[in-house]
Amino acid sequence: MTGRRLQAMYVFGILLNAGALVAAATNGATLYAVTFGIVMVYLGVRFWMVRQSYGPH
Repeated sequence: MTGRRLQAMYVFGILLNAGALVAAATNGATLYAVTFGIVMVYLGVRFWMVRQSYGPH
């Protein structure tokens, strides 16, 4: 899998989790919102690692 495709998948995952976090927070499900936030941080770190490995191209 190319670096560009991995980066796109991580960005898509972060966006999906952001939407889920907003939905959970709006409905008052704090535990779910925190969980989605933790997953977003993890995906952000993985995105950063892939970006460092493959470069911005």
